[in-house]
Amino acid sequence: MTERLPLFPLGSVLFPGLVLPLHIFEDRYRALARDLLAMPEDASRRFGVVAIRDGREVAPTGPDAETGAAAGFGPDLNAALYPIGCAAEVASLAEKGDDEGDGYEMVATGTTRFRVVSLDATGPYLMAEVEELPEPAGDGAGELSAQVEQAFRTYQKQLAGASERTLSSAQELPDQPTVLSYLVAAATVIEVPFRQRLLEAADTASRLREELKLLRRETAVIGKLPSLPAVELTRRPTSHN
Repeated sequence: MTERLPLFPLGSVLFPGLVLPLHIFEDRYRALARDLLAMPEDASRRFGVVAIRDGREVAPTGPDAETGAAAGFGPDLNAALYPIGCAAEVASLAEKGDDEGDGYEMVATGTTRFRVVSLDATGPYLMAEVEELPEPAGDGAGELSAQVEQAFRTYQKQLAGASERTLSSAQELPDQPTVLSYLVAAATVIEVPFRQRLLEAADTASRLREELKLLRRETAVIGKLPSLPAVELTRRPTSHN
């Protein structure tokens, strides 16, 4: 069964359970925000987030700039966006005024993964027909979860030391393997293609297995570096569309 969702392409990957703050100022996403606000209060205000593979998060501006729902994503929309994304539920949404005109401040939370079946760019913003993806545990997820938790704590300490920072307190990590796998995927300092690969993992065990290799490799690399810029592990910056 499929569902039709408004689509919000970003230059980052959203994972289930993670919080997404958004500062909305582009016309197409302001239209999306207005439509979400117009929904009944008891309605589920959902939209889809997909990472941009080849394109720009903010559409070009200027007299000759392309306009419309697909602006900035090039001639092949399917090639510009990753096919696996995450649905988001609006937690708060409010209109704001600023020097550049009215915009919106939104906070949403990732809920479930989906696969894009088809894209529609005929309206003011992108729409997609999507199918929800299951979340199977896979073989050995529990054992892998314990190993990943240990490797992640070692990675945090190594990263904090290389950044000449200290960890204020031991971070409490979830004991559910799937939840842990998404937290680690979001908090590890890696590029979008690697995050996307973790989002697309067939099951939790496969994701944890990839993360275990990744954490061990990154920890070893950090250990050979004299210093790194300070990095906030779990705080994600506000995305400006």
